[in-house]
Amino acid sequence: MKIVVFASGRGSNFKAIVENIESGALTNVEVSLVLSDKPEANVLTYAAEKGIPHVCVDSKTFATKDDYEKALLEEVHKVPCNLLVLAGYMRILGEDFMTNVGCPVVNIHPSLLPSFPGLHAQQQALDYGVKVSGCTVHFVDLELDHGPIIAQVPVPVMDDDDEDSLSARILVQEHQLYTVCLQLIADKKVSIVDRCVKIKK
Repeated sequence: MKIVVFASGRGSNFKAIVENIESGALTNVEVSLVLSDKPEANVLTYAAEKGIPHVCVDSKTFATKDDYEKALLEEVHKVPCNLLVLAGYMRILGEDFMTNVGCPVVNIHPSLLPSFPGLHAQQQALDYGVKVSGCTVHFVDLELDHGPIIAQVPVPVMDDDDEDSLSARILVQEHQLYTVCLQLIADKKVSIVDRCVKIKK
C-alpha cells in the first residue's frame, strides 16, 4: 500500500510510522510522499534525513483555499497513492479536494470522538472534567472529526493532569494505534457499512 502523508509540524506520528516500517512492525506500507503546508515544519527535515520524497505547498502563497487545494491535488496525483494519511495536518480539507483525491483519507485525533473535536481536544477534555480521554483513528469526511471510526484507545485522565501531560500520554497511544490501523487497511481487513467500520478477524 502506497501512502501520502500530510503533516504541519514536528511529525511525531509520521516518525512512528517510518520507524515501524523500518522495524517490520508495519508491513506492505510504503511512503510515496510527505507534504507539509509549512516550510519550517520539522517533518520535512525528518523526511529528508530518511530519503523520503517530500514537498512543501505553503498555504500562505495562494490567494484562495481552492487554489491551494488544487496544488495539493497536483502533488498527490504525481505519485502512487492508495491512502492519504493526515498526521498532525492542521488544515481542513475542502469538498473539491475530498471529491477528487482519488483515495480514502484517514486522520488521528487526540480524543475519543465524537467527544471534543477540533483544536485543543486535550484541554477540552480537562475543562469538561472527563475521567477518560484517548485517541481515535477515523476516515475523513466533509465534517470536522466526524468520519467513520476505525479504532480508539482510552487514556485515563489524572487529577493533576494539565494539557501537556495528558497530551504526552495520549501521544504514546497515537503512535501505536495509527500503525495498527494502517496495517489493517493494508491487509484489506477494513470495510464500511453505513457509517460503521467493520474489521475482519
